[in-house]
Amino acid sequence: MERAVVPAPGTPSTWLQLPLRFDVARLQRDSDQFAASEWISHFNTGAYDSGWSCVPLRSAGGQASHIMPVDGAAYAATPQLARCPGLRDVLASFACEINSARLLALAPGALIRAHRDAGTSLADGLIRIHIPIHTSPQVLFTVDGESVHFTAGHAWYMDASCLHAVHNQGSAPRIHLVLDCVTNAWLEALFAAAGFVPKAPPKYGDPGINDGNVRAVIAQLRLSPSPASLALARELAALADGSAP
Repeated sequence: MERAVVPAPGTPSTWLQLPLRFDVARLQRDSDQFAASEWISHFNTGAYDSGWSCVPLRSAGGQASHIMPVDGAAYAATPQLARCPGLRDVLASFACEINSARLLALAPGALIRAHRDAGTSLADGLIRIHIPIHTSPQVLFTVDGESVHFTAGHAWYMDASCLHAVHNQGSAPRIHLVLDCVTNAWLEALFAAAGFVPKAPPKYGDPGINDGNVRAVIAQLRLSPSPASLALARELAALADGSAP
């Protein structure tokens, strides 16, 4: 039996196991029905070489081929979700608004390089939750330099605005259900029950805030088609280059 890993008491929560459990065998039946041709290569091509793919379950407009989260989009269920009763029940168990919902697969030996996903922490109001369906102890996340394995059938929060990477060193594909949830009172109570410890807000001059971090955020913002995200990317690039007034 897999043993849960928890942060040290009092440590700011860049990742956290939430008090939720799911029927792994049922979720595996749903995820295993999709043919190889139905998995779409991930859009963040700067973070991997091969082996990272998605099946959209909730997408902008419910489009069957749309895998990119979009700010301000009207999210709806895709035709793929209609085929997955177990996954539909998982989504229905969340008493909060869910934007994007995706199955994310990582092939054996595949590596997702260190990157940041801006705007995906509890403080941002959009929480990214992973529910492992197929995994092994050889699938390791690195979050701000700390390695952690997310066990199957549990719900895990990861502050994806932190520098994070994933390596599947196992012999089988890893598949996670990944939800982008909008913060509300139910989620806040769930996090409190799990012992969530917020990070201190960064201070000007913090040595942890460096040009490399800013560049990673800019690169992520540029992946979004949202005009607001693209405008923010231009502003940050101007500041980083010293060309802003």
